[in-house]
Amino acid sequence: MTVGISALGKTLIGQETTNGGSTDAPTTHWRGMGVIKDTSRVVFPPEKVGKLGGTSRSYIPETGSEVPLDGDAIYEQLPYIFDAAFYKTTPVASTDGSQQVRTWTVQAASSDPIASSDLGTLVVQTGDNIDVEIARYVFVREFTLAGAQGEAMSVSAVGQGQQPSTSAFAAVGDTDLQNAAESVLFSKVGLYIDPSTDAAGTTQVSETILDMSLKVTTGWVALPAKDGRLDFSNLKHVDDEILLDVTFEHNASSVTAKANWRAQTEKALRLQWTGSALTSTDTYDTKTQIVDLWGKWDTFGADGLGDQDGDNIYKGTFRARWCAASGLKARFINVTEVATLP
Repeated sequence: MTVGISALGKTLIGQETTNGGSTDAPTTHWRGMGVIKDTSRVVFPPEKVGKLGGTSRSYIPETGSEVPLDGDAIYEQLPYIFDAAFYKTTPVASTDGSQQVRTWTVQAASSDPIASSDLGTLVVQTGDNIDVEIARYVFVREFTLAGAQGEAMSVSAVGQGQQPSTSAFAAVGDTDLQNAAESVLFSKVGLYIDPSTDAAGTTQVSETILDMSLKVTTGWVALPAKDGRLDFSNLKHVDDEILLDVTFEHNASSVTAKANWRAQTEKALRLQWTGSALTSTDTYDTKTQIVDLWGKWDTFGADGLGDQDGDNIYKGTFRARWCAASGLKARFINVTEVATLP
């Protein structure tokens, strides 16, 4: 009997043309790990029918799927996560067309893109040589970007979708594996800290950041109002949360950050990673991933002065909130040479 082989498993993703589109197919390999979990809930109702242990009567009142997508943070694939977490954006080409700049300004007001039709939802397939599952209308409920010295940045996204079903893998061939897939390297990061009244990314703080973890709860949830389905037929955007945990070297920059925490001084933070050189230089010279945050330190040195391999450190948590001076809360910028997501 043929059995499932882990090494023959794969995860395919694609951006839906229509949210929940029944014919949309995955278009590329997810260059990481992913699995579809069926979250359908089975109920065996309590009865008194004279049978020990009850009867086999049951029903399923709720269906759905959860789709964790984990792996290296890849310049060319992060837009899939951001489009499904915030809203679908259109890249802006440089003068010669070689650079494709995608920007997501995290929603803060009712005039921002908070309709479900604004999302770039995903269709996902996972499986192996035995069986394949497909999930549609997948939005990103939360994700984490994390990294440390000597590692690639990682992304861990939790998608939620409609009820999965059995299918066959879409025709995404091995040539797709030749698509550009460059991992974001943590050590290629630059940390910038500026007054909230200044532009983010003005003043770089050198030799400061040792590791970081950015946790984003996107605010997108399945609409509970029913429309003849047991999963969901629409989404809504409620409140969101963005928290950045950073480990600092104990130096002058950490002392300043601690003072800003005590004074609750609003700041603009930028994390900027750079990759390989682009074909030509314009606004950017390299593949780039930027995270801009406005807000205040929630905690700084809550556990006191720490130690990491004999090195004194401080840990801080920065909470992103809407800033009146900038009119912004958070912004993600991705720069590659990919005009259309594969």
